[in-house]
Amino acid sequence: MYSFKKCVPLLMGAALALSQGFAQAAAYVDVLDLPAKPSVLAVRSPLLDATRAGDRLVAVGQRGHILFSDDAGQQWRQATVPVSADLNAVYFPSPRNGWAVGGDGVVLHSSDGGETWNKQLDGRQIGDLLVKHYSALAQAEPGDEQWPVLAAEGQRLVEEGADKPLLDVWFADDNIGYVVGVFNLILRTEDGGKHWTPFQDRTENPQGFHLNAIASTGDGLYIAGEQGLLLKWDDAGQRFVALQTPYQGSFFGVIGKPGEVLVYGLRGHVLRSTDGGANWTLLETGLQVSITAAAQGDDGRFRLFTQAGHELLSQSAETRLQLIAQQNQSPVAGAVQAADGSLIVVGSRGARSLSKE
Repeated sequence: MYSFKKCVPLLMGAALALSQGFAQAAAYVDVLDLPAKPSVLAVRSPLLDATRAGDRLVAVGQRGHILFSDDAGQQWRQATVPVSADLNAVYFPSPRNGWAVGGDGVVLHSSDGGETWNKQLDGRQIGDLLVKHYSALAQAEPGDEQWPVLAAEGQRLVEEGADKPLLDVWFADDNIGYVVGVFNLILRTEDGGKHWTPFQDRTENPQGFHLNAIASTGDGLYIAGEQGLLLKWDDAGQRFVALQTPYQGSFFGVIGKPGEVLVYGLRGHVLRSTDGGANWTLLETGLQVSITAAAQGDDGRFRLFTQAGHELLSQSAETRLQLIAQQNQSPVAGAVQAADGSLIVVGSRGARSLSKE
């Protein structure tokens, strides 16, 4: 089946033929080559994630929109972005350097705190990258059957085109980082995104489940995925190993601090571990709606949000999360605490401060 992007030129060509040449069809431009359009309504358009870049807030969303605020979310300015693909996640390991990822396998980098961005990678390159990497390993180790299989997966990506989204990004510092996405898509860089290494062979994910989120708790690096997949980085084995949990539904995010990690997902499920993921406790939320975002406050407590806009407060000594009443409840896709302590959430209605409601 043709993708929407492939159908557009065909439909335009048909319309041109029917018009007998009296009208000209506008040239089709791929979203990976079309800069995001400036809009005064960008702050109210759907946003999917937000983070801190030092004291600055940076949020990303649909149509390549990236916004930044230097006054704790009171005023937002739109960044200069070279693509109009939907952006799913953003992360800054330092005040100046940050990365954003999204649809069609796009990876963007900013070196000025999120004001301007450049494209480092997209889905048109990822397939070739996998083919080259795993074909070289197959040639070097002809007895290992996994290399041809992974090379074939790369070739499939080449043939299918740039339609595989990246879903999250995390960097340890300005050089070492990861991007993760659908069908076990995971890449690592050690030079700030100048070069990327496929890491599919370094994940215990034989069924190729989607990798929805990646996050560090300070004493562990975790990846949350679909159908109960939860991975943790193992320094000794230099790979992401699978952890056993009491829930087999999809996980959408991870948040934590040294000595405590929460993983959250479908139908109000939140799990806590205080021993590095060896054992998990199911926390009571009283909700059946999916948990989609979380943020940690200066007091160390975690606030979690649902796709319907509920806010939950987690405290380490309690097994039940407290439901926080809100005046204007709306879907939440991302959350972050601003430098002044206020809580900023983003979602289908753009960005807003809960502290001002």
